[in-house]
Amino acid sequence: MKKIVLLLLLSVSFAGFSQTDAKRISQYNLENKVAIQGYDPVAYFKQGKSIKGKKEISASHQGVIYNFSSDTNKAEFLKNPSKYEPQYGGWCAYALGSSGEKVEINPETFKIIDGKLYLFYNAYFNNTLKSWNKNEAGLKSKADSNWKKIYN
Repeated sequence: MKKIVLLLLLSVSFAGFSQTDAKRISQYNLENKVAIQGYDPVAYFKQGKSIKGKKEISASHQGVIYNFSSDTNKAEFLKNPSKYEPQYGGWCAYALGSSGEKVEINPETFKIIDGKLYLFYNAYFNNTLKSWNKNEAGLKSKADSNWKKIYN
């Protein structure tokens, strides 16, 4: 009887994990399950710049694949993935704050705010990071609220 109960509990636990993974995969900004267009999430923090990761140095966290520029960065990520994952599933922070829409990003346009990574759209003379900086507090508050509506 104890084995049956244990198996049922494990089944429910695994079902919850797979639902979480599926939700992340469906809502995050991914290309073939790879986040940040293959850029190294740890490099933004440790090197202070965007660095393209290598497919050979990758890790999966809750269904999302991250590429890294070094084994050191991969190990750092695996210690605390939530510290390095981009906010809003990797979508443009400005767009989520201004219109509530999920918009692609330029992984080379970013900002670290309170130890969190925010990514922005930047193309065709439209650097949304500049617009974000004009009203960061207001846009961040709206983006936080909009992301909760999208993701929850």
